[in-house]
Amino acid sequence: MILWILLLLGAWLLGSIAFGALLVRWKTASDIRSQGSGNIGATNVYRIHGKALGAATLALDAAKGAIPVALALLIAPASPHLAPVVGLFALLGHCFPAYSFFKGGGKGVATAAGATLALSPITIGAALAVFLVVTIRWGRVSAGSLAAAATLPLFGLLFDLPTFTIIVLALMALVVFARHRANMARLLSGTEPGIWDRKQG
Repeated sequence: MILWILLLLGAWLLGSIAFGALLVRWKTASDIRSQGSGNIGATNVYRIHGKALGAATLALDAAKGAIPVALALLIAPASPHLAPVVGLFALLGHCFPAYSFFKGGGKGVATAAGATLALSPITIGAALAVFLVVTIRWGRVSAGSLAAAATLPLFGLLFDLPTFTIIVLALMALVVFARHRANMARLLSGTEPGIWDRKQG
């Protein structure tokens, strides 16, 4: 029980680190939370500050999900339910960060992807393919992200993952959808910025 508490708390605290905000402040002395869409994630960082900072944010946000899950798998291989829940807690930390009283978090796509990568590389590989197809076809990162999130539990079923892991993947997808409410409204109204649009939200 103590191991569970430590790993879950550690995952939430790691997930709470706003790497996008830290990188932008370090590089430009500005606050990404007051720029563009105000989101701390890789898409907003890319649109406002370019590819390098966007890519670094993406990698670090994904690592927030992958590292605690990999650690749980390494430390407690006999507890198959622990690693998926650790991944969910890392995602919740990113979306509802401890260091800002649960406010100002990101939308969770990269962190969910990192957690899934550690749980099942083939599942995230398939979801990434969906992301690329949808994003390129419709030119909207949010559309690709939502499509990929929706397919996570479906690919989990296809690749015969444990039932508990599939349930957690479905919960992750629901969190991502909840964090994309504004994006979904803009997609429906046709006002969502395109993938190559810079200096926008």
